[in-house]
Amino acid sequence: MIPTNLSRAVSSPAKLWEQRLLTFIFEANFTMRLPTCKLQLQRHIRRVFLGKNACGSGYDFDVFMHRGAGAYICGEETALIESIEGKQGKPRLKPPFPADVGVFGCPTTVTNVETVAVSPSICRRGGTWFASFGRTRNSGTKLFNISGHVNRPCTVEEEMSIPLKELIEIHAGGVIGGWDNLLAIIPGGSSTPLIPKKVCEEAIMDFDGLVAVQTSLGTAAIIVMNKQTDIVRAIARLIMFYKHESCGQCTPCREGVSWMNKMMYRFVDGNAKPEEIDMLWEISKQIEGHSICALGDGAAWPVQGLIRHFRPELEERMRKYHEKERVAC
Repeated sequence: MIPTNLSRAVSSPAKLWEQRLLTFIFEANFTMRLPTCKLQLQRHIRRVFLGKNACGSGYDFDVFMHRGAGAYICGEETALIESIEGKQGKPRLKPPFPADVGVFGCPTTVTNVETVAVSPSICRRGGTWFASFGRTRNSGTKLFNISGHVNRPCTVEEEMSIPLKELIEIHAGGVIGGWDNLLAIIPGGSSTPLIPKKVCEEAIMDFDGLVAVQTSLGTAAIIVMNKQTDIVRAIARLIMFYKHESCGQCTPCREGVSWMNKMMYRFVDGNAKPEEIDMLWEISKQIEGHSICALGDGAAWPVQGLIRHFRPELEERMRKYHEKERVAC
């Protein structure tokens, strides 16, 4: 029994149902795809691909669709299990792990739909074929979502270890205004540290390549920001999101992210002192690694990336703000 998060839905639900490998419970927090998925489910039950004695195998193969309310925290496997059980979506302490005690106390494997969708190809062609893509320790393919200031936002399946610049140029039509107009990129979703243009030039899109430049592959959701972006306001907006989505179970995350949110919006205006930058860094470090799930880390890392690469921008804003205040007085 595999509870699966369908928030990253495949482009064709019909293809998903054709991967008849295991029994799934779907937590779906999207609306548009839900009716299509239900129709495909009924179609496969009628054709005896699912249900009692599926495909004449002697095994019962059941699929249940569970619609969630869209909470970000339910992307964490144990919070998803809690949600399916009808409880508040809050992460569990581990151990016990879901493989031992999962949905309603049963052994459970929680996996992403991307993993399930690629499994049939691996079974047909073999693990050696799949491992031939990418570098050692970073093999396989990956779904890269490219959004932000690009000419053709898209989601594309590419091999691991592709250079970041090449990925954007080939599949997304390049940065709006050209590569020289690039300011920074968040390479692995909003919870990963940003990297500036000079780092993006050589960045490799895999686990080891991004760790080497002090960021992470994460969900491989690439957010491109050109020089028309207010980088401080952009990060402040991300922190507001994480403040809103924190389940409040862990004190460092609940209180720390709220503090960071207040400080970041003062930083947007420059209404702060330069020494507060180090205070913000220290708060982020006190949150990082001190919560049950990784949401605390995800809130801390964007701030750390901003301070690491754009500290002069923060200091210049503060200088201008205080200079303006002195003139006004």
